[in-house]
Amino acid sequence: MASPAPEAGAVYPANGGLTDPLLATVNGHGAANKKADHAAKGKYWVASDKAERRAAKESGGEDGGALLFRRYKVKGALLQPYRLLIIVRLIAVLLFFAWRIGHNKSDIMWFWTMSIVGDVWFGFSWLLNQLPKFNPIKTVPDLAALKRHFDLPDGTSRLPGIDVFVTTADPIDEPILYTMNCVLSILAVDYPVDRLACYLSDDSGALVLYEALVEVGKFAPLWVPFCRKYGIEPRAPESYFDMVAPPQAGRASQEFLNDYRRVQMEYDEFKVRLEKLPDTIRKRSDMYNSMTTVEGDAKATWMANGTQWPGTWIDPTETHRKGHHDPIAKVVLDHPNCGHSQPNAERNSSIGATDERLPMLVYVSREKNPGYDHNKKAGALNAQLRASALLTNAQLIINFDCDHYINNSQALRSAVCFMLDQRDGDNTAFVQFPQRFDNVDPTDRYGNHNRVFFDGTMLALNGLQGPSYLGTGCMFRRLALYGIDPPHCRAENVTAEASKFGNSTLFLDSVSKALKQERSTAPPPLDDTFLAELERVVTCSFDKGTDWGKGTGYIYDIATEDIVTGFRIHGQGWRSMYCTMEHDAFCGIAPINLTERLHQIVRWSGGSLEMFFSHNNPFIGGRRIQPLQRVSYLNMTIYPVTSIFILIYSLSPVMWLIPDEVYIQRPFTRYVVYLLVIIVMIHMIGWLEIKWAGVTWLDYWRNEQFFMIGSTSAYPAAVLHMAVNLLTKKGIHFRVTSKQTTADNNDKFADLYDFRWVPMLIPTMAVLICNVGAIGVALGKTAVYIGTWTAAKKMHAALGLLFNIWIMFLLYPFALAVMGRWAKRPIILVVLLPVLFLLVALMYVGVHILLSGVTPF
Repeated sequence: MASPAPEAGAVYPANGGLTDPLLATVNGHGAANKKADHAAKGKYWVASDKAERRAAKESGGEDGGALLFRRYKVKGALLQPYRLLIIVRLIAVLLFFAWRIGHNKSDIMWFWTMSIVGDVWFGFSWLLNQLPKFNPIKTVPDLAALKRHFDLPDGTSRLPGIDVFVTTADPIDEPILYTMNCVLSILAVDYPVDRLACYLSDDSGALVLYEALVEVGKFAPLWVPFCRKYGIEPRAPESYFDMVAPPQAGRASQEFLNDYRRVQMEYDEFKVRLEKLPDTIRKRSDMYNSMTTVEGDAKATWMANGTQWPGTWIDPTETHRKGHHDPIAKVVLDHPNCGHSQPNAERNSSIGATDERLPMLVYVSREKNPGYDHNKKAGALNAQLRASALLTNAQLIINFDCDHYINNSQALRSAVCFMLDQRDGDNTAFVQFPQRFDNVDPTDRYGNHNRVFFDGTMLALNGLQGPSYLGTGCMFRRLALYGIDPPHCRAENVTAEASKFGNSTLFLDSVSKALKQERSTAPPPLDDTFLAELERVVTCSFDKGTDWGKGTGYIYDIATEDIVTGFRIHGQGWRSMYCTMEHDAFCGIAPINLTERLHQIVRWSGGSLEMFFSHNNPFIGGRRIQPLQRVSYLNMTIYPVTSIFILIYSLSPVMWLIPDEVYIQRPFTRYVVYLLVIIVMIHMIGWLEIKWAGVTWLDYWRNEQFFMIGSTSAYPAAVLHMAVNLLTKKGIHFRVTSKQTTADNNDKFADLYDFRWVPMLIPTMAVLICNVGAIGVALGKTAVYIGTWTAAKKMHAALGLLFNIWIMFLLYPFALAVMGRWAKRPIILVVLLPVLFLLVALMYVGVHILLSGVTPF
């Protein structure tokens, strides 16, 4: 994190770059570039584009080549053993299956058959997961090259326009302060202000969110120049003031100290105004209603300018409630070339930065009507896509969830590097960033960081056609979202057809301009005719009879619009890129409560299964998808099915309760040894994988643990949803994950210890109880039969007990969750479990004595 007290004399250059940025590549070649190169390579990476760069220099220097990112591959000393071990394990798995089928001896043949089916599925799903990882590639933006090519000496820029989409569904579940910090970080990002616009989509239609944006318009003229002048990171004020210690006198210039205190004071007042907004709106509305309404009239909600709010009212009526209101599109901050209307300008006067202008800021709330399917987040994004086309029509688009913020001011420039690179930039549809979170508990109990996926799987897909779209922090090319083919396979004379895009003349004209990559320097005049058309393109009926949600825009009818939208774009022949930065580009808020986390997993996995049973099935969809890319999408859509077999295996320890020995496979010892060898090989591959991915053992272990918890709760719930959906066409309702946390000013992780019981946790609890009981009964049996068991039986018991103990280790985070606030002292669980094992063992011995009358001692 950057210090809040930069060196004396730091200024904000006219070109919009920082004088001492966190990404050293901004300042040219020299030592800074070498340092960045070393950081990108790491211990296990080596540059793989040396020949391309050499050719660029030979043809007139790199400046003539416009190579805007650097490509790295895993060193052969690590990659070749990694590939070899994958092949060896595949052979071992095939030999294991052959041995099991050749020795089909079991005490319960139906269970043996089920285990064979499960093992085949495990092997198949592992292969789907592993095959696309044969060629991991790391791509790192070269910001120095971007600056040389696109930032002009006069302070202007040739960079393309960017429209930033922020989506929010509810000001309660998604707190307003988070959303406004997201917007403020966007307004303050390091990008030419005349080529940047921010659109907030409010699906609740709440006046409080619009007026919160107005408050942002008052505070931003102070915050944004402060960030530019001193190179502040991160550029979300809540995170900046929370993470960075206040500067001390003597360590910073007096000018910085004065500005810092002033901005912090204004931010505190800004937060107070946000907190008071609901009460302010209610009092204002009561006053207007008392003056204008007559008995029997509805109580309207009034804006500050004395007009009725067209969206949701405080006291809802039929046409002014959540899910039923008019379309709304309001420009909060004009395009900088048009000039801003800045209330309280005297109080928020200049902080002294070179460029004090602000990007355009727009509020959008699409029409809601109970008679229409509004298609959740995908519908909101498509409404933003159309509204932005009329206002700014930027060539590039990036979308954020409202609980994320820009953590690195160079992030947008970094993504642009891939879009403008001469090698394959024109054919790059989107650039995906990893997701990072700053509210996760230090031990990441529920695997929120998910680094095995973000830093492993995504880097591997970067070596194929590219990573999948992950819902937030992804920059798109507008044409790719419109369903236009990439240049290398695009037909000539592509036209904007009303049957595909809708019958708005202004919108069709914007599509034609986008095809020609035209963008006006300022939006059109906001007269009544234009504003009426702007509201028309965000009506709920505009999609009807068009290609929106099918081949145009974000895809409908699937809970996870991100993965299927990315699949559709890849299927047209576009590629994507994965952008890794030493200093995280974006940060957000993750649900650290187990129940909310699992609800999130149900939505993701349920949406994946829906995609498999749709026309976007990876087997048949996507005519131009590369074979291994198709394999990766297949893995992303069917992985929840694996949980069925994991759940069955996890409940199998009930066989400890059977008096006689029961073996799933004979000879049992050899079976377990083979099984252990195969499992150990998985973790050997994982060990090599986390080496090149830069993942820690704790991240890897948390991934294993949470997959086990999800496989006994969320994933089976998603499979159930899909089965119900296929049989009745009525699936489970997927709700928005709540970002509200337990109010506890003394413990920022208080929500971690709040255990909320839901039905999907019943199987996980059953598995936990089953294995606790199995270990206890095993100890009791040992006490009863130790004198009569042969050496082989003792070995069998020890191997079976090893399986139970392994499951207990995997379910450890769930056991902590059940303990609630007692889990703040995990040592309690370490003591409690052996006590439970002993109690069950004593109960078993007692029952044995009672039934047989024989003391085992």
